[in-house]
This record gives sequence, structure tokens and C-alpha cells, in this order.
Amino acid sequence: MLFLYGNAITTLPERLPSGLRHLAVGGNRLTSIPDTLWELTGLETLNLAENALTEISPAIGRLGSLRMLDLGHNQIASVPATIGDLNLTDYLYLSDNGLTQVPAELGKLDRLAYLNLTDNHLESLPASLGDMAGLVELRLYNNRLETLPATLTRLSRLRELHLQGNRLRELPPLPPALTHLDLRNNLLSRLPALPSGLLELDLRNNRLRTLPDELPLGLRKLDLRWNKLADEPPILDRLRSSGCMVLR
Repeated sequence: MLFLYGNAITTLPERLPSGLRHLAVGGNRLTSIPDTLWELTGLETLNLAENALTEISPAIGRLGSLRMLDLGHNQIASVPATIGDLNLTDYLYLSDNGLTQVPAELGKLDRLAYLNLTDNHLESLPASLGDMAGLVELRLYNNRLETLPATLTRLSRLRELHLQGNRLRELPPLPPALTHLDLRNNLLSRLPALPSGLLELDLRNNRLRTLPDELPLGLRKLDLRWNKLADEPPILDRLRSSGCMVLR
């Protein structure tokens, strides 16, 4: 393992130990990565977060042993399609970059459990997102999303979906196993049918005037503040009586 986090490093050496499995060089001042890094095919974790990187080489696809890749908090404008070749990766962080889109090949990462795309400029997502069968947690907040792909419902293992701070006016059918759903700071005026196992639902600061007649009775927290609900929907009394904390 080589841990060089937060050392104001501006360049990496051309040669690193060939048997390296864990490399953490986040929190530095790197603006580029030497091509020789992509030859370290035994790497299992790679942390390049909090640098000043503007691009990632397509050669990243050679790192087929990676389990965790952190490229968050850089200035990366696009992700190469070869990221879809990292088929052993479980955790992928791409937050706080300049991404306006992600490649359809991302959907090939069917064992990925955690995907963080927060704080970018994404306006849409590829339909192939629905092929990421292993996803358990998906973070998409603070983007520019106006719609979500209908294939989202195919994510049968997804438990947490974070969508706050987008421009969503409506939602497609949602993944059936969701337990936590954050939708605050959007433009929603109505809701679809919600997964029956939902435990926490945050709807703050939307444009809701009504609620569905039925909501999951297993909810433990429902936040409705800063909406446009004129009357008290009857379902709220039922939720309170079942132990749900209702905020409005």
C-alpha cells in the first residue's frame, strides 16, 4: 500500500512498484496522471480524489482488478467509455466534477454496489443505468436532472436513492426494494406509487398539492415541509398512528 494523501504533491513518479495493490494520492495538487500508472493491473483500490485532474485516460480500463475507484472532487469533464471494463469494481466515486453526462458503458458495471455522481452538471442518465443489477446505493443529488430513465425500476437491490437538488417534475416507477428516498428541492407536483418497504421519505421544498391515497404504512419518517398542501391528507393520520414521524 502507498498512502500519500494530503502532501501537496504536484506530480507522480513515472515508475511505481509493479505489485502495488492500494494507492491513495488524494488531497494533493495533481493535474495529470502518468501513463505508467495504468500499467499497475494489480491495483485493487485507487484514490485520486481532491486533486485538480481535468481528464482520465481511456487506459483506466486496464485496471481490471479495481474494487474501489475514487475520482471525486476534481475537474473532470468526461469519463471514458472504458470505465465499463472495470467489472470487479464495487465502489465508484465521481462526485464534484464537471460531468454533463456519463457513458452508456457505465451500465456494464453490474456488480457495483455504490455509485456517487453528486455535485455535477448531469442533465440526463443513460438507460443502461438499469443494467447495474448490484447497485444498493445511488447518489445523484445536486445535478440538473429533469427526468430519470424508466429502466431505474430494474434496480432490484437498490435500497437508497438520493435525488435532492435536481429539476425533477415527475418520477418513473421506482425500484421495489427502496428503503430511503430523498427528493427534496425538486419540482415535483405529484408522486408515483411508492415501494411498500420505504422507511424514510424526504419531500421537502417541492410543489406537492396532494398526496396519493395510499403511502407505505411502514414509513418511519416523512418530511413534507415547504410544499403546497392545502388540506391535511387523511393518510397522514394513519401514518402517525403507525409510528411515523410526519413533518409538515
